[in-house]
Amino acid sequence: MTPEIEAAFAALTQEYGPGSLDRVERMLEPGGTGREPLQEKARWVLPGISPRPWHDPYEHPEIKPLVDALETHHGAIRAELATAWADRRAMFGDYEHYLQRQTDWQALYLFRDGATVPSSEDAVPTTARILREHAIEPGLLSPLLECHFSTLLPGAAIAPHCDLWNFTINLHLAVDIPEGCGIRVAEETRAWEQGRCLLFDYSFEHEAWNHGTEPRTCLLMDLWHPETTVCERRALTVLVTEVRKLMGEGS
Repeated sequence: MTPEIEAAFAALTQEYGPGSLDRVERMLEPGGTGREPLQEKARWVLPGISPRPWHDPYEHPEIKPLVDALETHHGAIRAELATAWADRRAMFGDYEHYLQRQTDWQALYLFRDGATVPSSEDAVPTTARILREHAIEPGLLSPLLECHFSTLLPGAAIAPHCDLWNFTINLHLAVDIPEGCGIRVAEETRAWEQGRCLLFDYSFEHEAWNHGTEPRTCLLMDLWHPETTVCERRALTVLVTEVRKLMGEGS
């Protein structure tokens, strides 16, 4: 660990008490920790988090108010997204996954690089308000990642892959779902239900596809895993931010 990480961890341990960062420190030990076979390609696996690929989006008290708000306002979210797609198409760009960039996978970012995107807030105000009130202000949205509308064009596919870690979890609101779309996480394939949310651990291998004739759009939010503590979230934010700086990925 760098001196900056060590100092931050020491301060957090003093604030939250001995043992408060045991799981994070175990994760960083040489060889890491045990993981499920379909998590093998994830960079970090925080020990003690339930190894469940799929979660019930209503089961976690911390996340349920956000899910309820998104589903309740699905109609307004879908209408605002349709207007932005028709009138402000230049705001959408190729999605830049850490593995690759895809021209048939379009994204409109609402939160990125640790901050909201003002132009998107203006384009989709209902979504922006829910994001702010139910995800950012309560501390659910991880500042390490993002929130965006994810549009798979007809014929597009996202190849099987694992994301970087298991201490955040991916929430999808199915905004506009044509026939022929699906998602597989670990060994289970599901279909989005328009206006409803899906929640899954994307450290497990997953893939998605649009075999239909119309674009498929979901609203994606990268949330802290509900089984992480506030102390761990603060430590992991420092850790990942410092590692990114060392790798030349910016602040």
